[in-house]
Amino acid sequence: MSEIAVEEQGVAEPVDGFIDPVPMEEDPQQLFAGDSGTLDAAVRRVLVRLLQRRFLTAERNRAQWRTLLENQQVIESRLHDLFVHLVVDHDRGIAYKKQVRSAELDVPIMLKDDPYSRAETLVLVHLRTVFQREQGAGESSARVDVEEVEQTVLTFFDPDDKNLAARQTEIRNAVKRLEKEGLIEEESEGRFRVTPLVEIVLSNERLVELRAWLREQNGVRDEPADPPADTGRQTDPDAPDTEDPR
Repeated sequence: MSEIAVEEQGVAEPVDGFIDPVPMEEDPQQLFAGDSGTLDAAVRRVLVRLLQRRFLTAERNRAQWRTLLENQQVIESRLHDLFVHLVVDHDRGIAYKKQVRSAELDVPIMLKDDPYSRAETLVLVHLRTVFQREQGAGESSARVDVEEVEQTVLTFFDPDDKNLAARQTEIRNAVKRLEKEGLIEEESEGRFRVTPLVEIVLSNERLVELRAWLREQNGVRDEPADPPADTGRQTDPDAPDTEDPR
């Protein structure tokens, strides 16, 4: 019996209905030996980036942003398997993840709440205030100088504290931390652009609450109390913390 029963328009089909096996290294669906995943490589990279870092932004990651939007449903499904929500803010061009929490369901916690320090909270409130003020004035962006941030934040520390250098170092370290998280970007030495991420991290409602706390603390001569405990960020305790989160 001939091996080929049908030949039409130059395409041959085997008579027994089986397709010749394709070697593993030539299988376009398999990215590595033993791979049982179903997502394309580009989609997997977006999923990994969302798990590793706090945010994915359209401004800095245009190709991955397009991939996210084109495959949002399947990426959401993979994250839901881990009890993690995907939030896509189309207006700001920002995507980030949130821990699923439920009183009715026993949910294993993958993302922990990592509170900001007092200095980080004070810097964050100032950045958010400047961002809000510039937006209200019709400006498309907001910028701050590190000296301005430092002087503003120092007013909320004990004025009788003699260790000014230590406080300044604490504030500078807070600025570096928030820069690493993508809330500010250094445009020139000591001058930063405040990014829209600051609105995600600190909502208007939370800003009002923290301003009230700061007004209260600013009238106290003793060492100010720590900020409200739920001021913080969600992080993956096992995720790498060595790369720029932007």
